[in-house]
Amino acid sequence: MKILVCISHVPDTTSKINFTDNDAKFDTNGVQFVINPYDEFSLTRAMWFKEKQGATVTVVNVGNATTEPTLRKALAIGADNAIRVNAEATDGIFVAKQLAEVVKNGGFDLVLAGRESIDYNGGMVPGMLAGLLDANFVNGCTGLEIEGSTATAIREIDGGNETVSAELPLVIAGQKGLVEEKDLRIPNMRGIMMARKKPLNVVEPVDASANTSTATFEKPAAKGAVKLIDADNVDELINLLHNEAKVI
Repeated sequence: MKILVCISHVPDTTSKINFTDNDAKFDTNGVQFVINPYDEFSLTRAMWFKEKQGATVTVVNVGNATTEPTLRKALAIGADNAIRVNAEATDGIFVAKQLAEVVKNGGFDLVLAGRESIDYNGGMVPGMLAGLLDANFVNGCTGLEIEGSTATAIREIDGGNETVSAELPLVIAGQKGLVEEKDLRIPNMRGIMMARKKPLNVVEPVDASANTSTATFEKPAAKGAVKLIDADNVDELINLLHNEAKVI
């Protein structure tokens, strides 16, 4: 079984975010980038299939050369090889078209991605990728087993979980629960050294136009000051909730 894991290169949530060019461009200076957490769940599940069922695991990213350390980390975790599509990830449909070309050229049976990236939270790419490939698709996946050419997946729905079966080829949008957080892997020294020798292939993008563009970024409004009310002063608390917070 050939597995392709889609890897987004996203800012660490602890990074301080700033914008340039009149708030029209994200400022990457001083920002630490990591593997998108949802993609990390999918990568860890792919490693399970590699170890238990002999699958081969390829990781892919659409981005410029600055994303290669993130791909190298995925290789250090245990992926067999990596592909970088040499293009800026401008919008969801552009990325999906690039990934679809990689899947077609590589003959992959299973494509694992995160349900969304934590930078833009679009949640569009896995579904569009499945549509472009005419492949089966399971969103919000929290469990996955493969037997032969048949997959059994658990996905999160309103009010509970649903178990579905589908034939390969299949695109999965994974999330927390696909593996347990305690099972996520940290590259060890041996993995880091081996990653340096694993192939990282750079391919040129196919011709595809972006359908959206960024007009401006805006930070959330600063939180207001906290007012502390004496526990016995219920009247003042009610007054503030009614006249200032306007929640009662």
